[in-house]
Amino acid sequence: MIAIKVPSLGESIVEATVSRWAKQPGDPVAAGETVVELDTDKVTVEVPALKSGVLASQAKHEGDAVKVDDLLGEVDETAAVPAAVSASVPAAAAAKVAAAAPAAAAPSTASPSGAAPATVATSGTGAPSAVRAAPSAQRLASKEGVDLARVAGTGRGGVVSTPDVLDHLARGSATAPPTPVAGPESRAIPTPAGPNGARTPAAPEARETREKMTTRRKRIADNLVQAQHITAHLTTFNEIDMSAVTALRNRMRERVEQEQGVKLTFMPFFVKAACIALRQFPVVNAQIDADTIIYKHYVNMGIAVASEAGLVVPVIRDADQKGIIVIGREIADVATRARAGKLAIDDLTGGTFTITNGGVFGSLVSTPILNYPQSGILGLHKIQDRPVAEHGAVVVRPMMYVALSYDHRLVDGQHAVLFLVRIKELIEDPAAMLVA
Repeated sequence: MIAIKVPSLGESIVEATVSRWAKQPGDPVAAGETVVELDTDKVTVEVPALKSGVLASQAKHEGDAVKVDDLLGEVDETAAVPAAVSASVPAAAAAKVAAAAPAAAAPSTASPSGAAPATVATSGTGAPSAVRAAPSAQRLASKEGVDLARVAGTGRGGVVSTPDVLDHLARGSATAPPTPVAGPESRAIPTPAGPNGARTPAAPEARETREKMTTRRKRIADNLVQAQHITAHLTTFNEIDMSAVTALRNRMRERVEQEQGVKLTFMPFFVKAACIALRQFPVVNAQIDADTIIYKHYVNMGIAVASEAGLVVPVIRDADQKGIIVIGREIADVATRARAGKLAIDDLTGGTFTITNGGVFGSLVSTPILNYPQSGILGLHKIQDRPVAEHGAVVVRPMMYVALSYDHRLVDGQHAVLFLVRIKELIEDPAAMLVA
């Protein structure tokens, strides 16, 4: 028997939650094929089989908390494996097996790979098909009613990834199953989310359900409570006329996409403006360590991204040294990997300041909570046409409310207000960012 153990989860991470078993006892597995997925407070870890065989047992159930080197299950390597299963795993899986083997033997010295192996997509009958897809892509395809055979895979060896499924949906070529129409006497009952955000059916008569919090959700909750209890949390607001930056974006968007392959959004402009403002008000980029203030002479910009597994904040390192196009490219990259569950630990650590954009969901105004131990977080909101007074006349302008939450123990109200005013000045006159 080959033991499947919890690999090293990364620095400072000692616990995870079993989120999903990709294989059940008696199922054949090929070397390098994902057997079980673990959710940590930061990333999803896919644990592969070290050798081909048959999954003999599961020592942990979905939702169980596990620690590094805990036994997850066993694979019987002496059992015969169908040739179709072995052939379905690409050559790239060999590298993952090689990386996973020392992790299982010495978990304190190895860390999981951020790349996801390909797995065999199954049909409704459970029989393997010719399509190879990542587990996260299979879940999304099942949820959205997408036939994976119709999705072009861009991964190594033609593997279908979550971004491939999202692109397929965006093109409108997916065939969704018909939605039943509820009659006047029927009532939709909310169903609980599983470890990966997938919802399981509830009994029609159930009035409430209970589910165990995942490791990631518990950590998010703990961090939010810690930020509220430890910091002197305060928020200041301003509003920005988005006319100038909107005109610039509209004028350059097509050219930038054609020449640079980057979709130009508003976020890179705000990241650049924030970096300039942080240089002028470094206390907003600092943090408190006991009775010491640590000033950061660099900006690692955290970008809050909503994913099925919860909110994550990947980091754009040294954002203050990069231009708007480079920042835009890196934001698109980390956002795609965040939604696909492919972020590595390094992507989520070391941030000095955070920007969150509730406007993409329609939020008009909010008070963001600090990403402790950072001292500041900038909240962006929905752009909305509103009447404003300009040179004695009332005109309609695309306006956005912005909010800066800050730790008042370190950042004085004057600095917070002036920081937000500087953001406003730069966005309303984006050319000023070229000479700032």
